[in-house]
Amino acid sequence: MSGRKSEPVYKQNKNQYRLGMSMAVMAVVMLIVVVGSNSISLKAKQMELQKQEQEYEQLIAQEYVRAEELKELATYTKTKKYAEEVAKDKLGLVYENEIIFKESN
Repeated sequence: MSGRKSEPVYKQNKNQYRLGMSMAVMAVVMLIVVVGSNSISLKAKQMELQKQEQEYEQLIAQEYVRAEELKELATYTKTKKYAEEVAKDKLGLVYENEIIFKESN
């Protein structure tokens, strides 16, 4: 026999068990770190997207207001009053009995 004593089998299994458990714990810790970092970046992205959503909702509200103004303008352009204003301002037309006063400098 050589001068070396061999370890009993139950001690070898115990060391392998500890090694396996420590590797499993390391894997779990790494998984927690990865999931945690992804969670933080996703929350930041969520905040950014919520901000964009609010901006878009404001733009939509503004466009609804603008659409209403355009509808009112379309209705107004079909009136006689609008036609008279355009004839006076842009074409310089007046009624026959109308007197125009111009400002002198």
